[in-house]
Amino acid sequence: MDMKPGMKPMNIQLHIEELVLHGFAPGDRYRIAEAVERELQRLLAEQGAPNLFDDDVELPRIDAGAFNVKPNAKSETVGEQIAQAIYGGISQ
Repeated sequence: MDMKPGMKPMNIQLHIEELVLHGFAPGDRYRIAEAVERELQRLLAEQGAPNLFDDDVELPRIDAGAFNVKPNAKSETVGEQIAQAIYGGISQ
């Protein structure tokens, strides 16, 4: 990530206690979760942290909205879509 001179890198810890998904096979949960983690890391690295992370903040709930998943979508693709929805939810 390109940083302006004098800026120090941020250390962000994001803990998702529970992610509720309906309509997915239980066996896909770990692959989906790993894809969510990878995509959130990528989004934060490339697009930066929303102003929300300027202070120590705890959000009891984030409404990430809805998204459409194509039939037979790969777990990784689903995880990426979820992460993008979460990032959009915390960016508002």
